[in-house]
Amino acid sequence: MDPNPQRPGLDHLPTALIATIMIKLDVPSIQSLASTCKTFRCCASNILSFIPNFHLLDVAPSVDLLRPLLHPNNPYLRSLKVDCTRLADSSLDFLISPFLQEVYLRNCADFSGNLLSHLGRNCKDLRSLYLSSVAEKRGRSVDVSHLEELLSGCTQLEISKFFFARKSVSVMQVSDPIVLQTLILMFDVSIFLRHNFARVWALASSNLTSLEIGYISSVMFIELLSPAVGPQQSSNHLPSILPNVQKLCLSVDYITDTMVSTISRYLLSLSHLDLRDSPIMEPRMAFDLTNSGLQQINAHGKLKHLSLVRSQEIAPTYFKRVNDLGILLMADKCSSMESICLGGFCQVTDTGYKTILHSCSKLYKLKVFHGTHLTDLVFHDITATSLSLTHVSFRWCNLLTNLAVTRLASNGELSMLDLRDSRNLGDEALRAINTLSKLKTLVMDGCDISDVGISYLSKGLMNNLISLSVRGCKRLTDRCISYLFDGKSNPELRELDLSNLPNLSDAGVLVLAKSRVPISELRLRQCPLIGDTSVMALASMQVDENVWRGSSLRLLDLYNCGGITQLAFRWLKKPYFPRLRWLGVTASVNRDLVDALSRSRPYMHVSCRGEELGTDQWDDLDDIYLQDYEEVDEFEQWLFEGENMSDDEMEDAVDMEDLFE
Repeated sequence: MDPNPQRPGLDHLPTALIATIMIKLDVPSIQSLASTCKTFRCCASNILSFIPNFHLLDVAPSVDLLRPLLHPNNPYLRSLKVDCTRLADSSLDFLISPFLQEVYLRNCADFSGNLLSHLGRNCKDLRSLYLSSVAEKRGRSVDVSHLEELLSGCTQLEISKFFFARKSVSVMQVSDPIVLQTLILMFDVSIFLRHNFARVWALASSNLTSLEIGYISSVMFIELLSPAVGPQQSSNHLPSILPNVQKLCLSVDYITDTMVSTISRYLLSLSHLDLRDSPIMEPRMAFDLTNSGLQQINAHGKLKHLSLVRSQEIAPTYFKRVNDLGILLMADKCSSMESICLGGFCQVTDTGYKTILHSCSKLYKLKVFHGTHLTDLVFHDITATSLSLTHVSFRWCNLLTNLAVTRLASNGELSMLDLRDSRNLGDEALRAINTLSKLKTLVMDGCDISDVGISYLSKGLMNNLISLSVRGCKRLTDRCISYLFDGKSNPELRELDLSNLPNLSDAGVLVLAKSRVPISELRLRQCPLIGDTSVMALASMQVDENVWRGSSLRLLDLYNCGGITQLAFRWLKKPYFPRLRWLGVTASVNRDLVDALSRSRPYMHVSCRGEELGTDQWDDLDDIYLQDYEEVDEFEQWLFEGENMSDDEMEDAVDMEDLFE
């Protein structure tokens, strides 16, 4: 169409108006708009110089990509969130700004301890810090002196005169000193020497309210909270370590009575306690949690959220020294609890669990993992309680039957229900679940359900679900897909896990593709009958041409699918799957093809070792991508702008239109 000089274009819009709109978007969305026209490109360039929040977690940017986006002299930058997989110490100078108040850096394996030092020296206004996988690559080191610089530099901080509120362009004055409030170190801190580690934490800000550590030994943490008394000191005059911490999340080697009692003694303001361990063998009495330790929990009555989990990921170990008596003693002090998660308490019976339900009247989240003695009797009189549960999870509770779910469904406020690997649950459980009109997330992995049970969901609940997982439900066939997407497709469904279904074939995936449901995460791993036809159908899937063009999938897991051949890889290249960021495949199909795919789409995470796929939380796609997309995602197109990347391996494929007729 020829341009009409009488009709004003985008270049006639006030720059301030465009900027006001674009400033509310995230970085990928801004760059998507920038690739559409010269006006937006110019405005995007200006916005990046004063944007308050720089969040780029969907892709792992290289230094060359990040440098033109991240303006080092942006005085308004307050929040930085980046996937650092492709970054190292050499990027610190332009990555870390002195104006930052929130830093979220994940996959920092190629960074050394200089990252901690750099933050401590430069980010004097830092309030929230998240770091993961620091110095995990061989040759990278981190020392306790680096941690000392971080904590000492973020203790008593300068007054900031101007502050850009999140998702706002207004300026406000801050009159109080800004201090580090949230510290999340998602890596193994046991690499630090024990005696220096406890000493350094005395430098931590007294205003620290939230602390999360990826792994620390229980002994190190006990020493952190209760340092040894020096020759000239009295135990009554020792400075309090972390006096105002309200949230504590730790992964340790052993959860012990000493650790729990130390936490209760020194952390007087604690309202959220999350402890997880993974012993390599059954612990001895001195290194275990018993009824006595459980009695020490919530000594000050402020605890609202409690999670105690013994994981079986390394060895099948349990809390064998805690029984119903321990739960009864704990429940006396936990009447105001709002969230409880118990994992691995193999000696606790219905008596203990009923005590929790009847004592904690404010409880809205309840999770039990490996409840080997949990039966239907716990829910016999649940209607007599004042509970209004919204999140319930019973994993590996094999004594539960359909009757328990029927009674549990009396909680009409349930929005999340996880019954993973509770193997005695069947179709009647799904019939009861279908009455939960507010349910958004349903996990039925490993349950004894069939296509008939799925048909119950299609009569009502499927109109509301956002996430559904039926992984490992061996009795399901292609017919379950027909029930789920029978012409009354749920436009809200975003996540679907159909992994490990031996009777699911390409025919079922074709039904899914025809439904045009805008699914963003689809897991089909270990389905022996899934093959190339499924990949071709999903690649050609059209959702809503007025909003989307091309497949809406951002995660696709095809690991160990029996029918995947080299042909499927032609459909995994550009321009197909324009929004795909996570892909799981089996490298044994052809390692050269996997490597070629990774090279042609470097900003897509290609996994071929069988690990579970996923990132943290993606932004709401409906709020970001509202324009009519071409076959290639604009953000990905911008990433490669200026690069002359050929795709000679891409061949013309068969026309898929007949599959959707």
